[in-house]
Amino acid sequence: MAIDKILLVDDDVELTSLISQFLTMNGFDVEVESNGDHAIKRIWSVKPDLIVLDLMLPGLDGLSICRSIREDFFGPIIMLTALDDDIDEVTGLEVGADDYLCKPIKPRVLLAHIRAQLRRHTHISQQLDTNIKTALSDELVIDATKRKVSYQQQEILLTCAEFDLLWVLASHAGRIISRDELHQEIFRLAYDGLDRSIDLRISRLRKKLSDNSKEPNIIKTIRNKGYLLAK
Repeated sequence: MAIDKILLVDDDVELTSLISQFLTMNGFDVEVESNGDHAIKRIWSVKPDLIVLDLMLPGLDGLSICRSIREDFFGPIIMLTALDDDIDEVTGLEVGADDYLCKPIKPRVLLAHIRAQLRRHTHISQQLDTNIKTALSDELVIDATKRKVSYQQQEILLTCAEFDLLWVLASHAGRIISRDELHQEIFRLAYDGLDRSIDLRISRLRKKLSDNSKEPNIIKTIRNKGYLLAK
């Protein structure tokens, strides 16, 4: 069985040493990069299954790194930020992060999030086949093999998390899928009623598809029930 490889991008030596040892003890292959200017090259060299990325780094910051790699890196990205950093969850998700945690972070909490993200990624990947899903009279085309999306013959650039969400919606096109179902499909975790990750990604998808948020035609909100991708 292959061992998942984790790349920690953080300049906190004490924290990365603690987390690295803890993750290694729990069966992961862990590598560490402390300089933002070297991070992108290191990512392509290591080819990790998941990246834990700090926001504030010497050199290139975490948001810039995430934004730069997101089109070509398909694995999960967990972003770490100090409580007093001038960033919120929306910003992190907008540049392509899959998860967002505040420091100080307990190793066992990070481990739980890493496992959840890897389960999500594996589950979605197993669902993808060589078929191309279409919706809206073939105007919306989702190519699972190349992980590309086009709408009205125009390519739409999506983050990994956005693509996964759209694929799940397309897999159930024409029927209502609840937030709880979406949360289970995407994160392999039960929806707690407070997590806004699905709603934020729906909002981002609508924006990229030029779908009117007040009267959407592509991804419809069904009051008190969930979402529906039009066929």
